Amino acid sequence: MTGPAGQVTAGRVGRAHGLDGSFYVEGMAEPLTPGTEVTVAGRAARVERRAGTDARPIVQLSGVGDRSAAEALRGEGILVDGGDLAEGEYLAADLVGCEVVGLGEVRRVIPAPSCDLLEVGEDAVLVPFISDAVKRVDTEARVIEVDAAFLGLDEARRQ
Repeated sequence: MTGPAGQVTAGRVGRAHGLDGSFYVEGMAEPLTPGTEVTVAGRAARVERRAGTDARPIVQLSGVGDRSAAEALRGEGILVDGGDLAEGEYLAADLVGCEVVGLGEVRRVIPAPSCDLLEVGEDAVLVPFISDAVKRVDTEARVIEVDAAFLGLDEARRQ
């Protein structure tokens, strides 16, 4: 989801965590690492700390110094700069919600050491985001086509 001036939604401010202004991030679609510049509720901030897990990330932002300040932001979108993308590059926010034919909807994009992984459908099937596995991405139509044979899904369906 895109926001003002080329910004994309990286997630939403969730429930406060602790007393120092940290909070859970709901629906994280872009990485929020320490030093990342963000915009929340129209104000610029910087990620000071990242903790928790990939499934339940916790961040602390500059300018959000206590629990009540974090609670006041609950539900607000966390925007990051979308940057300029080269051909064949995609923002995680653009992939989340796309339909993968035969598998379901992309629930999230997981950064991994060698490639990103698409977590797809109710069964949380992990699809490596590489050219051998992903045949076509159409973010406007919100559809991703994968090579079921490469992923071993043809054989799994026969059994």
